[in-house]
Amino acid sequence: MAELAEWDSFYVIVGSAAGALIGLQFVVLTLIAERPPAKQAPEAGAAFATPTIVHFSAVLLLSAALRAPWHTITGIAALWGLGALAGVAYAVVVARRMRMQAAYQPGFEDWLFHAMLPMAAYATLAVSALAAPAHTRGALFGVGTAALLLLFIGIHNAWDAVAYHVLANKRTTDTDRR
Repeated sequence: MAELAEWDSFYVIVGSAAGALIGLQFVVLTLIAERPPAKQAPEAGAAFATPTIVHFSAVLLLSAALRAPWHTITGIAALWGLGALAGVAYAVVVARRMRMQAAYQPGFEDWLFHAMLPMAAYATLAVSALAAPAHTRGALFGVGTAALLLLFIGIHNAWDAVAYHVLANKRTTDTDRR
C-alpha cells in the first residue's frame, strides 16, 4: 500500500527506539533491585513502572504491524483501533491504580504523564482508526502522532522513575543508615 510505504523510515526508527528502551528498562530495574523495597512497592510499580513498558510495547507492536505488507488500510486500521481501545481501558486502570496506591502522592505532572497524555495518545489512535478509510493520509499522521507521544511519555516516565529512585529514594536510604 503506497500510503504506508512513505512511513517506512519513521516506523523503523520509532519501533527500534521503543525496543531499545524496553531493554534499558530491564537494565534499570535490575540495577535498582538491590535496594530494600518499600512496603507499597508493588502497588507503585503497577501504577508507575508497568505502564511505561506497556506504552513502549504498544509503540513497538504498532510499528511492526504498520511495516507488514497490508493491501488495504481497513485491516491495519481495525488492528490499531483495537489496540487503541485496549490502551484507553489501560489508561483508566492506571489512573485507578495511581489513586489507590499509598507509596507515593502523585502530583499534576504524574497525572499528566501517567494518565492524561496516554489517554490522549490512545484516543488519537482510536479516532485515526475510524478516519482511516475516508482520510487515509490524515489518519496515518494521527497514528504517527500517537506513536511518538507514547514514546515520549515512556521516556519521560522512565527518566522520572530513575530520578526518583536515585535522588529521592537514595536520600531516604542514606538518612535511614545514619
